[in-house]
Amino acid sequence: MNVKRGSATFLKVIIFLVGIAVFTLCFYWMPVLTIKDIKAHPGGDYSLYPLLVCAYGICITFSFTLYQVYKLLTYIEKNNAFSELSLKSLKVIKKCAFTAIFFIVLMIISLKVISKITGDDAAGPISISLIGILATSIITAIVDVLQKPLKNFLDKE
Repeated sequence: MNVKRGSATFLKVIIFLVGIAVFTLCFYWMPVLTIKDIKAHPGGDYSLYPLLVCAYGICITFSFTLYQVYKLLTYIEKNNAFSELSLKSLKVIKKCAFTAIFFIVLMIISLKVISKITGDDAAGPISISLIGILATSIITAIVDVLQKPLKNFLDKE
């Protein structure tokens, strides 16, 4: 019992630290980098705004996912792993993953349009975005694998 509680607490701490990193990225580094880019390109280059919308959308979705994972770990810690609340958290995590994929696809489209206009090569950022889609899809598949037996267990009761 102590090992399970210690593992859940350790994972909660890790999730909290990742949440702090995402918060710092969203509210400190992205505005600083945006201001730096606007100063470097005076003249009203508005190509940065769609990318910022996608980046903030991914950050907000990721933060909400971290909160749901934290809640799920709390349910597991309280021996409510096989409950309707856990199933609901898994469903929300899956919806958040699809939302993140949507924002990543929008970012890829924005990068392609910007690269056509400016003539720059966007292969690097697009390949990193595709890796993000792959990672998010893997997480979605894992959540789906966890969700099906839990749903079957709750339907039997």
